[in-house]
Amino acid sequence: MYIWFTIIAGLAILPVLLKTLFDPYFVQDCSYMLNALKHGIRLAKYKKKKPFYSILDCFLDAVKKQPNKTFLHFEGTSHSYVEVDKQSNKVARALQTRANLKQGDTVALFLGNDPCYVWIWMGLAKLGCAAALLNFNIRSKSLLHCFSCCGAKVIIAAAEMKEAVEEVLPTLKQQGISVYLLSEECSVDGIHTLSEHIYQVKKKKTKLKTKAVASITFKSPALYIYTSGTTGLPKAALVTHERVWAASFIQAVSGVRSDDVLYINLPLYHSAGFLVGLTGAIERGLTVVLKRKFSASQFWEDCRKHNVTVMQYIGETMRYLCNTPKKDNERDHKVRIAIGNGVRSDIWTEFLNRFGDIAIRELYAATEGNIGFINYTSKIGVVGRVNFLHRRMFPYTLIKFDIEKEEPVRNSNGLCIKAAKGETGLLVGKITKYSPFVGYAGNNQQTEKKRLRDVLQKGDLYFNTGDLLRIDEQNFVQFQDRVGDTFRWKGENVATTEVADILTMVDCIEEANVYGVKVEGHEGRIGMAAVKLKEGKEFEGANTFSQVTNYLPTYARPRFIRIQSSFEMTGTFKMKKVSLVEDGFNPAAVHDPLYFLDPAMKTYVPLTEEIYTSINNREIKL
Repeated sequence: MYIWFTIIAGLAILPVLLKTLFDPYFVQDCSYMLNALKHGIRLAKYKKKKPFYSILDCFLDAVKKQPNKTFLHFEGTSHSYVEVDKQSNKVARALQTRANLKQGDTVALFLGNDPCYVWIWMGLAKLGCAAALLNFNIRSKSLLHCFSCCGAKVIIAAAEMKEAVEEVLPTLKQQGISVYLLSEECSVDGIHTLSEHIYQVKKKKTKLKTKAVASITFKSPALYIYTSGTTGLPKAALVTHERVWAASFIQAVSGVRSDDVLYINLPLYHSAGFLVGLTGAIERGLTVVLKRKFSASQFWEDCRKHNVTVMQYIGETMRYLCNTPKKDNERDHKVRIAIGNGVRSDIWTEFLNRFGDIAIRELYAATEGNIGFINYTSKIGVVGRVNFLHRRMFPYTLIKFDIEKEEPVRNSNGLCIKAAKGETGLLVGKITKYSPFVGYAGNNQQTEKKRLRDVLQKGDLYFNTGDLLRIDEQNFVQFQDRVGDTFRWKGENVATTEVADILTMVDCIEEANVYGVKVEGHEGRIGMAAVKLKEGKEFEGANTFSQVTNYLPTYARPRFIRIQSSFEMTGTFKMKKVSLVEDGFNPAAVHDPLYFLDPAMKTYVPLTEEIYTSINNREIKL
């Protein structure tokens, strides 16, 4: 009887086994799973070491192994592994004596891309301090918020950030915050210079431990990286040392080797630039070409000059490169891998056709999230694949989501409903020991909002990504859209509530409903706002322009304004956005007055059919 049962059971699963074995991606799936498992075992070993083996320790080992290998190329200068190590020692000693830093302190970095960013962070790590990576575009209220929520007592700013720091200096002084400027002189009371102290440090001045401090564990805070959300102000995602390691492995599972040369032109305050790029480079022991910012015209020349083999991108990067004039030598380069996210299928295809057979490793991840995907195949337009090991280690599911109500659909028992294969659903990741959600520093309310309870059974707990994805019949994962009060433009998350708060400070505006709209030929969504004017007031384009340019970074400024007499509200008194998003900014379809932000005129001008056509024809740069 048992034999017959075994035979019947075997016959039942045979089609599944055959389907798996003959899947054209079976070998790639197995290779990826084995690679991921190998690095998972490595991390488990590091966590057991006493003291914990951090990414800093990995760098120090690389210094011993390859001291003279170039670690950083930057604007015509090169810095070897040992040189970066020595510079970070100087920083650590200077901060130890000048700022009286101690283990466990948090220091905010308000810097652009520069080699000093790297060795200041390393110097802090050698002191056992966490670094808060501030977006250098933020100002005023946002800057103060980002600084205070991570609990930092010290801020280190680049010389070019002096004016932004001066703007909030009275508040910083009132809170007893120490402000240091990377400059040799500064006459502003309350701002201390740091550069000369770093340069003057001598080796015997202070004894410095060059191994991770004994009490630092894999659960200790390593970084605070900021992400936008429904609060309207950036949230400080707490990144533990364990998360740093996990992110650093992305290059390894993407096929990057120690003899590769990595090109980083994304900002280091981003998790993409810092975690995937910089710490991934340390884990691999490779050479980095660091740029202040992305330049489409210089990109391939830089790649040829430095023999770049691995590049990072966001969707906009790919589009900008595809928009450059064609050249005879544009396939004359050594780039073989591109790691990033947010590229459209048509741009992806055009990029490969123009620039050659480059392995595109499209990612899906969030700084604070507990679930991510990577496309380890050559399939265009997907962010990854479903596989057994990944789902076992990091349980996740797609659930039905009501876009109008902006909430998951639940059954009569109060549980969420799984989305069917091929159906778009909200991605949620189960919160477990191996896939934790640490949350946001100083913001328990927003941390709790990202936790979703009673998903598949009573009492379970999941992380709500806020993103809609789809799994097709071949088990490929496709990103569909974002939900809630955040949209993405120019590679940055834009918090609609923050933008609305800035707009309602304009004298003529009573209420503002901010959302993102799609523009032909562009990735992400560009900012647009429906506004209700105060009674008896007319729209003031110049004043509104002045307000948004003074208080918002370029990517967050609404390029389109729609004047409405009233707003549609949901049953829970939230402003409806869905129909506004669908309407877009076509003056032929929208009967309300529309305005366009014109940087040249320094005002919002009426949006005409001519302007609309020029935007769609890419004659007007957004």
